[in-house]
Amino acid sequence: MGPKTRILDATMLVFRRHGFRRSSIEQVAEAAGLTRQALYHHFESKEALFRAVIERVHESAIAAEDAAVAEAETAGSDLGDILAAGMIARMSTMIASLDGSPHLEELYSEHLVHARDLYQTYAARYAERMVATISRIVRKQQLVLPQGLSPAEFARLVEMAMYASKSQYPAMQPADAFLKDMAMMVRTLCAGAVPKSMPKSQKPPVKKAAMREKPTRRTTGGHP
Repeated sequence: MGPKTRILDATMLVFRRHGFRRSSIEQVAEAAGLTRQALYHHFESKEALFRAVIERVHESAIAAEDAAVAEAETAGSDLGDILAAGMIARMSTMIASLDGSPHLEELYSEHLVHARDLYQTYAARYAERMVATISRIVRKQQLVLPQGLSPAEFARLVEMAMYASKSQYPAMQPADAFLKDMAMMVRTLCAGAVPKSMPKSQKPPVKKAAMREKPTRRTTGGHP
């Protein structure tokens, strides 16, 4: 194990134990078995350490999601199960990184303060991967997405379902309930994706762009 890996492991341990605000460079150096000067050789500040562990968590989440999607796809699962498996793997990895910490809400809020650019960067990467997955499965399984949506539009709805679930579970706790509800919403959205060969009578109706305006009854002599 190299010094940088040891430092990041120690950083995560310290942040989980003390939160961001009460953690210090000295605590991380001690947990890593290094001097403060040695730690500064790799990271210039506590904020830099925080950003580094956030980046590592996101990279781990991407790897977990990719592996889960590949496994579900190889098993011949449908679109809903494939997307749900990937998102459960992604969010489970993130949750596990801070499992047991009494400072979850603080750490999540500080994440947006000190690493908003990373949050936006990885949000874009997750979205790109989901669009690619949906496009591939739709093509492979010969599906039509609900309401005539494009893969990019449908991916946006799936991500919105995840954020809606997060809004109901502060800090994504309890984790089991959060993951269950998120997966249920994703599968429900995907239930509208049907095979191209399905008879028209069995396909869900496509929502019209606008309702046809009802004709107005004429009146005579001021009476209907």
